[in-house]
Amino acid sequence: MLYFYAVTKRLCQAMQQCYLHAITSLGQYQLERTEFLKEKNSRNPQRKKPADRKSTRQRAHAAAPRDTRPARRPSVSITEPAEPTNKRPLTTRSGARPQERVPIILETAETDGFQLLDCGDGEKLEQYGPYRIIRPEAQALWPRSLDAQTWQKADAIFTGDTEEDGMGRWRFPEVQLGETWPMRLLDVDFHGRFTAFRHVGVFPEQIAHWRWMREKIGNSKRPLKVLNLFGYTGVASLIAAHAGAQVTHVDASKKAIGWARENQALAGLEDRPIRWICDDAMKFIAREERRGNSYDIILTDPPKFGRGPNGEVWQLFDHLPMMLDICRSILSEQPTALVLTAYSIRASFYSMHELMRETMRGAGGTVESGELILREQAAGRALSTSLFSRWVPS
Repeated sequence: MLYFYAVTKRLCQAMQQCYLHAITSLGQYQLERTEFLKEKNSRNPQRKKPADRKSTRQRAHAAAPRDTRPARRPSVSITEPAEPTNKRPLTTRSGARPQERVPIILETAETDGFQLLDCGDGEKLEQYGPYRIIRPEAQALWPRSLDAQTWQKADAIFTGDTEEDGMGRWRFPEVQLGETWPMRLLDVDFHGRFTAFRHVGVFPEQIAHWRWMREKIGNSKRPLKVLNLFGYTGVASLIAAHAGAQVTHVDASKKAIGWARENQALAGLEDRPIRWICDDAMKFIAREERRGNSYDIILTDPPKFGRGPNGEVWQLFDHLPMMLDICRSILSEQPTALVLTAYSIRASFYSMHELMRETMRGAGGTVESGELILREQAAGRALSTSLFSRWVPS
């Protein structure tokens, strides 16, 4: 019994000591924290946090002069609503659909500044100015024509994701190359550019469209106004301006707009009437429609998916009908063309063709649709790169 009493007494003493130690440690912690906060607030007095928020508010209220004006609702910060593009209904068109020409194959063969040397086994070998470049090409299902030694002489090879918008990196087998190099197409100078998305600053299959556009501008008896949507590095805009057009270039990427301006300087076209606009394409054309502005030629080369400068989302299959509908409404009274191209989409050109015909219902003219191809130099094979549809008046 005495033994049990002694053990219990020792246990109680030990618990008491633990409690006192805990109280002491907590007090020491609070003291150290108080000193730390004092030192912190002395260095950053503007961030000092009142210990008692309620009492601080009460003191501020008591010190403030009394407002004798009538009571009113508290002010609210109102953000300007987004552009009502998506709320605008599609226009109901009447009349006959335009005539049609299908399929049309627009071909870009060897030209000064670019050649498709060979392709096969999921890759393509191209010549861009002074450089030979190897990039992935899912459409090249056949074997290569040129020997391995020719392919091994490439100056730059893109490695990484094989998807159109997949990221990767460039490998330079012989000499490390810079990010840009001088290029020239259709008498216009610009920079080729190694990008992380395997692109090189220009889409050479578009040369077929650009030649056609340049001829239309050159043969016109008046200065034509050209709108280039999703204009990227501005090669099409510069070719149009060089031919004599007044150009409005729109792209959502500030970096792409910067590259386009650099290309303008390299081309010596600073004096040409080009507006460089960093904006969401859908918002821009909706504003142009409300303002009553119009264009003679509209080029639109939308991606499958994209984002505007303020996070606006672009989905080609969701937004293309509305985009074309607005583009029709901002064509001039004497239009020259509405041109649409699309890359990397799981659709036939017929889907774009029929959409264009419905969009231009009642406008007369002809809708021409098909594919853009590059003609290979080695074996003469055709490499399909994109789909297109364009409306032209009668």
